[in-house]
Amino acid sequence: MTVHLARKRQLTLDMKKILGILTALCLMAGISHAGCGKKVTDTGVLKAYDAETKQITVVGAKSKLTITPKTKGARNLKALIGKKVKVISEHKKVDSVAAVSG
Repeated sequence: MTVHLARKRQLTLDMKKILGILTALCLMAGISHAGCGKKVTDTGVLKAYDAETKQITVVGAKSKLTITPKTKGARNLKALIGKKVKVISEHKKVDSVAAVSG
């Protein structure tokens, strides 16, 4: 009878360890995906565009933003210099640039 209880206790402890490890793994997976997909919208005057480094400077944005091949509105950046623009970016990489009226 004592051997049976000892095995049952050991099995219960093993299951608790397994459940604890699985819970920790699930939490780590959830935390690693928590910050992805955050879009930042900046509105201000397009101060400069450097074609060599593919970076723009927007008055109101905290830093220079990088233009990528997928950036929407990148073809007419030179025409937008000095005008009010709306820039949507993710991790300092521009998704879109558009002129704002007003």
